[in-house]
Amino acid sequence: MATRDIYESGFDEDVQTESSANQCPECEGRVTTNAVETVCEDCGLVIEEQRIDHGPEWRAYDDKERERTGAPLTAARHDRGLSTEIGRGTDANGNEISGQKRRRLARMRREQTRGRWRSKAERNLAHGLGEVRRLASALELSDSVRDQACQLFRSAQNEDLLRGRSIEAIAAASVYGACRCNGLSRLVDDVSEMARVAESRVTNAYKTLNEELGLPAEPVSPSMFVPRLASDLECPDEIRQRARALAEQAEERGVTTGVHPAGFAAACLYKAGREGGRWLTQSEAADVANASKATVRAHRDTLEEQVA
Repeated sequence: MATRDIYESGFDEDVQTESSANQCPECEGRVTTNAVETVCEDCGLVIEEQRIDHGPEWRAYDDKERERTGAPLTAARHDRGLSTEIGRGTDANGNEISGQKRRRLARMRREQTRGRWRSKAERNLAHGLGEVRRLASALELSDSVRDQACQLFRSAQNEDLLRGRSIEAIAAASVYGACRCNGLSRLVDDVSEMARVAESRVTNAYKTLNEELGLPAEPVSPSMFVPRLASDLECPDEIRQRARALAEQAEERGVTTGVHPAGFAAACLYKAGREGGRWLTQSEAADVANASKATVRAHRDTLEEQVA
């Protein structure tokens, strides 16, 4: 049996009928568009032909299957990734270039570096986005969170929030704000430890971003820090699950309001470890949570009083 007998089509599958609002300019007839042209079915007028393909060009032009598509646009670069880089020792095919051409390229790179920034604001943007990328790499954040932090830094500069503040502090606050908006278990201590400014300046910069830009950041709960701290302490799954249950019960009863989330999570792990027969000291739990032993003891007492 032929394929036509099995699969019959009564219309051209490549043809798309336009909406009623888009009619023929001559006779107001029905207009259809196929892969080649746009034509009126009533009078035969060709309205558009040789349509432009706006997609990427995947053709290969040499033996190495080289593609003419560049890197995608990204918010992590001040120019969205459209900058031009001048090579150094080899040409586009990987061949060595002569000394005269190397000197010429060096002069071209110097002039390009001098004329790369059109304004001081663009230079500050490039410096700030570079700091955001460095912090995101040090904290092992995903590309999506990094791009959100870069976009947050752009918004801060557009709102003129960099005036009188450190670029490094705004960059660190942007990274912390992106983590908070995505529900990641990161503290200001973690970000400021990798930043080049003091923790107080990062905290003040984040407060400014939160107030001026209205970040959709939700409060961080202690249960979010339990898996991370359990991994640092190399706790077994039973203790981690018990600590997670203790933290969730405490959150339901409202005893975690205003507490240090990482310190409370450390107290849950400490209590779960003692119940499970593992000798977990208060000092170990406090160190991974960047809290004091008194904080762990206070939250442990709260768990024993309020949570079964």
